[in-house]
Amino acid sequence: MVKDKILTPRSGYGMLALFLLVALCGIAVVVTAARADEPGFAIAGMVVLLTAILMLAGLFIVNPNESRVLQLFGSYAGTVREPGLRWANPFLTKAKVSLRVRNFETNKIKVNDKHGNPVEIAAVVVWQVVDSAEALFEVDDFNNYVHVQSESAVRNMATNYPYDAHNTADISLSGNTAEVSQRLQEEIQERLDKAGVRVLEARISHLAYAQEIAAAMLQRQQAAAVVAARTQIVEGAVGMVDMALGRLSERGIVALDEERKAVMVSNLLVVLCSDRHAQPVINAGSLY
Repeated sequence: MVKDKILTPRSGYGMLALFLLVALCGIAVVVTAARADEPGFAIAGMVVLLTAILMLAGLFIVNPNESRVLQLFGSYAGTVREPGLRWANPFLTKAKVSLRVRNFETNKIKVNDKHGNPVEIAAVVVWQVVDSAEALFEVDDFNNYVHVQSESAVRNMATNYPYDAHNTADISLSGNTAEVSQRLQEEIQERLDKAGVRVLEARISHLAYAQEIAAAMLQRQQAAAVVAARTQIVEGAVGMVDMALGRLSERGIVALDEERKAVMVSNLLVVLCSDRHAQPVINAGSLY
């Protein structure tokens, strides 16, 4: 694999001044030779002038958070990252590669989750080129490579997790955002290592059931929520009944046999677990 080889070429300011001076000298020689009718000096002056112009073609600018990859007739020569005006061999090609942080959102793709339910999912990926030579020489188009591999990683990750987890110990796409985002970032990074790219962040930006099952899944979620709420209500009601019976027994307010306790428990559970207000009936006589 081709890795970055950092080069520090000459400063372009001194070379610019030198070649401009040489070019002016060449012009002066050509003008003087033309006036003196000396074709030999005129040709020499033209050679000097053309050489100076050719050398000026070696000047290039490196902007902050940018690199230039240098090649000489197809052979990798090195990478320049130090910003400023620089000069290198004019026969070198100088490809520009941005090192700035970039981000994009993948397309919304439809994929089946771990339980086979069709879901729509998309993700935001934040990335940066860290090895310019790898980015240029190891893949054909690193921008397109990042986009395609990121969508492939999102699709693969979505098939490994369910949309909702019935067990709280299981990881789900909707309930464990941090864990899923970390796993997505690791999977994308594995695919982009060969392209000289570092993934800074990857997170799900869109997650929903596909339209054909959205209504049915909404009913299932509502039913699950009702069951969870009822479970909590029953647990609380049982605790309150147990506390009431214990307090009555401790304080000796009333002595209840097993039949009366059963009636009291039944009445308390009906009152506490009902989703409507209870309508009390006052008994002014004996319990029997």
